[in-house]
Amino acid sequence: MNPNELKLVLESGLLSFPLTDFDAQLNFNPGPYVERLEWLMPYGASALFAAGGTGEFFSLEPSEYSQVIRTAIETCRGRMPIIAGAGGGTSLAIKYAQEAERQGAQGILLLPHYLTEASQEGLVTHIDAVCRSVKFGVIVYNRGACRLTPESLQILADRCPNLVGFKDGIGDIESMVAIRTKLGDRFAYLGGLPTAEVFAGAYKAMGVPVYSSAVFNFIPRTAIEFYNAHASGDTETTNRLIKDFFLPYLDIRNRCQGYAVSIVKAGATIIGHSAGPVRPPLSDLKPNEVEALRALMARLGPQ
Repeated sequence: MNPNELKLVLESGLLSFPLTDFDAQLNFNPGPYVERLEWLMPYGASALFAAGGTGEFFSLEPSEYSQVIRTAIETCRGRMPIIAGAGGGTSLAIKYAQEAERQGAQGILLLPHYLTEASQEGLVTHIDAVCRSVKFGVIVYNRGACRLTPESLQILADRCPNLVGFKDGIGDIESMVAIRTKLGDRFAYLGGLPTAEVFAGAYKAMGVPVYSSAVFNFIPRTAIEFYNAHASGDTETTNRLIKDFFLPYLDIRNRCQGYAVSIVKAGATIIGHSAGPVRPPLSDLKPNEVEALRALMARLGPQ
C-alpha cells in the first residue's frame, strides 16, 4: 500500500487500536492476540493500529514490538490494513518505523516523542527525519509534547510526500480549524481524543469526520453502530448512546489517571476476550469499578 492508498483508507470508516495481550507475568501473549484480531476483523473497521497507545506501545521493548507487529501483519494480511505505532526520540522512532516497514505494515502512526517540550523547528526536524527514513505512509499524532502549528504542518507537507495523515489528540478547536483551513485536503484528518465518540460530532463539524475508537475493543457492534449513525447524521442514535453509555463510561474512566487504557482492558475481560493486565505504571480498575462497567455494558446487549 503506497502513501496515497493509505490516505484513502484513512478518509472513511472506523479506525481502532487493538489491545496488546499480556500474560500473568506481563509478557506478550501472541496466541490470544491473534484470537483478538480474528474476532475484531469481521466487524468492519477500515484499519487497525497495532502497538498503538491503547496497545501500550510505551511499555513494549523493541523485540516485543517486532513480535506484536509481525503477529498482527501475519494474522491480518490481505484482510485488514495494519498501521504500526512508532515513537520516542528521533533515532529510536526511525528504528521503529523501519522495523514496521520491514515487517510489512501499511504505515505508521508517529506518536509524541517524549516528555520534554520541543520547539516547532525541532518537531519539524524530528518528523521530517522519520518520514525520510521510510517509503510508506506516516500519520503524525498531535498530542502531548507534539503540538504542531499550521505553519509547521505546511513545511512538513511540502517536504514529506509520504506524510499523509494528521491525528489530533489535543482538542483545541481554534488550532484544528486553522490547520484544516490551511492544509485543505493535503492530509487525512483523524479525531484522536480519548473516547473519541464523545467528540465525534464536534470534529465532524470542523471537517474531521473520521476517528479511532478504543471501545471497539470490547463493544465492537455498538462502536460500529455509533460510527454508522455518526456518518449518516443519525443524531438520535448518537445522542442516545452518548447519554446511556458514553457519559457514564467517562465517569468511570476519569476516576484515575491512565484509565483510558485500563478501562478498555477491563471491558475486554468482561466481554470474554481478556487481554490480561495493564503494565505498570498503569494500574487496573478496582473491583467495584469493574462491576460498574459490567452493569453499563449489560445495557447494550450482545456484541
